[in-house]
Amino acid sequence: MRTLLLLPALACLLAPPLRAETLPDDLVTLEVLPGWRSAEGRHMAALRLTLAPGWKTYWRAPGAAGLAPLLDFDASTGVSAAEPRWPVPEVFHFNGMRSIGYHDAVTIPLDLTLDGGPARLAGEIEIGVCDEICVPVRLPFAVDLPEAGDRDPAIAAALVDRPLTAEEAGVQATCAVAPGADGLGLTVHLALPPLGPDEAVVIESADPGLWVSETAITRDGGTLVAIAQALARDGGAPSLDRSRLRITVLGEGRAVDIQGCQAG
Repeated sequence: MRTLLLLPALACLLAPPLRAETLPDDLVTLEVLPGWRSAEGRHMAALRLTLAPGWKTYWRAPGAAGLAPLLDFDASTGVSAAEPRWPVPEVFHFNGMRSIGYHDAVTIPLDLTLDGGPARLAGEIEIGVCDEICVPVRLPFAVDLPEAGDRDPAIAAALVDRPLTAEEAGVQATCAVAPGADGLGLTVHLALPPLGPDEAVVIESADPGLWVSETAITRDGGTLVAIAQALARDGGAPSLDRSRLRITVLGEGRAVDIQGCQAG
């Protein structure tokens, strides 16, 4: 499948004026991998994005310099839930700003819960595609899901390229919260060996009303410390539930995905 729709209004906000012919013809292509169904009735499919040379797109938490992808599965039938399984991303630095994403290509596995019987995966993904400029793109997709199917090596490889869980990495996480002038100060201590010389920590909240800033990090031997601010999106007093925090440590092609943290 190859369908590309530019979003002109948003593109005007993100990029200087440019002529359409300056964009590569193969800026981004989308292929839907229909995947296979397990004996338990779950289905593993995937979206594969291939980018023009030199261009990149973004992870689910793209950083201040990135554009968060939006996935819409509402046009699907026979699918009750869809959970993207994001592969380990890269950290990019440009003009002093950080973004997190992928270059060349990325396969995003989709863990699907089915209603039973025939199923069709349909919807669209909106992504930012960036080089020296950023172009927002909407890509529709639709595919009938096979009732059996063989394991797809491309999906299987993307599933292997996932972050470790906290249990697999043996990490211990504590979070200290303190009131501040502009919200809540959040300090996370992670007992975790280094993942490489250039580590990054991303903190997300499952609470849509809470915004968490980018982190400042320091390392002291086997302990990684990340400091961030948490603000209520409506400008009110923020409330933070540690169990709903998601902390991702990135470094050197590896990552650890930590769900929640203890007080400390």
